[in-house]
Amino acid sequence: MDQGLASNGAMRMPGGLVRLADADGAAAHAWCRHLATPQAQQRDLGDAVHALCILHGHQPGLADAARDHGATPTARQWLNQAADGFAAERSLLAKLAAAAGPLPSTPGHAESQAAITAQRHALEMLARSDRCGCAIGAVAALVGDWLAIRRILDAAAARYTVAAPAMTLPADATPAMVASVATSPGIERAIGFGAEQLLAQHRGLWSLLEARAEARDRS
Repeated sequence: MDQGLASNGAMRMPGGLVRLADADGAAAHAWCRHLATPQAQQRDLGDAVHALCILHGHQPGLADAARDHGATPTARQWLNQAADGFAAERSLLAKLAAAAGPLPSTPGHAESQAAITAQRHALEMLARSDRCGCAIGAVAALVGDWLAIRRILDAAAARYTVAAPAMTLPADATPAMVASVATSPGIERAIGFGAEQLLAQHRGLWSLLEARAEARDRS
């Protein structure tokens, strides 16, 4: 068992959250890593950009929803910074989607779009959870996972000659914020649950995008 996890499933914050992101985050998925390389096809990059727009390009975002749904005072400043940072990331996503043009023709397109929309709804439920710590865990995992996602956006920006501003998410402040919120085993478990669910949805997205690319190659 990972030593960052207690026997009852609780996470010893913040190290458990960091290890969880390293093991299960976007950077651990082969397709996510591939999309950030020069070998990625432009149509696959465009597909990823459009999918990320569906999942994270809407307002309010996860950080906004978590902040406005009863965030603890300890987390509110961090959530404000995260919300501001993701506002800039949404703007970049919109510019990249416009530069990428229409979605590439892909077999089974309607089904995959429905799957991504369902993922978005699942994330929205996490951000509005009444379970103390769940929304914080989801947003904390999103901030950490976005470091790998931003490499894809930067690769797309280079392909489409779109200016990409520096990322301003409060990643460095996340461990201290999580540690300050995780004041009981129950809250630790909720933070871990929210983080796990966010990363699981992202893993599903990368696997879906990889399957879409394979379907295009076969067609």
